[in-house]
Amino acid sequence: MSTLLWVIFPYICLAIFVVGHVWRYRYDKFGWTTRSSQLYESKLLRIGSPLFHFGILGVVVGHFMGLVIPQSWTDGVGLSHHAYHVIAMVGGIPAGVAALTGLAILIYRRRTVGPVFSATTVNDKVMYFFLALVMVLGIWNTIAGGIFQFGGEYNYRDGVSPWFRSIFWFQPDPQLMVEAPLGFQLHALTAFILFALWPFTRLVHVFSAPLGYFTRPYIVYRSRDTREGTAVGSRAPKRGWERIPGGH
Repeated sequence: MSTLLWVIFPYICLAIFVVGHVWRYRYDKFGWTTRSSQLYESKLLRIGSPLFHFGILGVVVGHFMGLVIPQSWTDGVGLSHHAYHVIAMVGGIPAGVAALTGLAILIYRRRTVGPVFSATTVNDKVMYFFLALVMVLGIWNTIAGGIFQFGGEYNYRDGVSPWFRSIFWFQPDPQLMVEAPLGFQLHALTAFILFALWPFTRLVHVFSAPLGYFTRPYIVYRSRDTREGTAVGSRAPKRGWERIPGGH
C-alpha cells in the first residue's frame, strides 16, 4: 500500500499532468483560457481575484522554499530551524488565509451569478473542491503542527521534502511519507489529485504568459479624413456626416 500511495500514484498523476497539457494544447488550443466572466460581474471579482492570486503566489513561494530547497542549504547560510519555522508561519499563514478567502469569494460569485455559473464546467467544479481541500489541509498542518503541535512537533523538511525531491530523482522513498502525520499525507495526496485534474480545467491559464505582447507590431488607427473634398477611404462620408472645417 505504501508503494502504491507514495510511488505509483504520484507518478501516475504527474504523467497525466504532463501528457494532459500537451494534449490540451494540441487539440483544444482555443479552450486554453480562463473563460473570463468579468462582463457578467465585477464587484466580487475585484475583491476575490487579487486576494486569491497574491495569496497563492505567497503559498507557491513558501512551498518552493520548503520542498525544493534542502534544509542543509538554509542551515549553511546560518538560518536556524526555529528561525525558518517562524518565517514560514508569519508568511505562510496570512498567504494561505488570503488565498482561501479569495477562493471562497470567487466560488460564491461563480455559484450565485447565473451566467458565470453556466460557464463553469464539471471539471472546474471538481477542481475547486480539491483546490479548497488542499489549501484547508495546508493551513491546518501549519497551525496544528507549527503552533499547537498536535501529535508532537514534526519537521516536514526531514520527511515530506526529501520524499518530494526523491520523486524527481526517480528514487522515491515511500517510508518517509509513511512516518509523516496524517494531515501531511492527506495534503500530499490531494495535491497530486489536483495536479492530475489541472490540464482539464481553467488552471491551464497559469502557463499562458502574454510574451507576444512585447514583439507584436503596434495597431495603427487612422481617422477617416477628407482631403480636397475626397474622402480617405473606400467611400465618401454619408450626407450629414461631412467634416466641419476646423473641427475634429
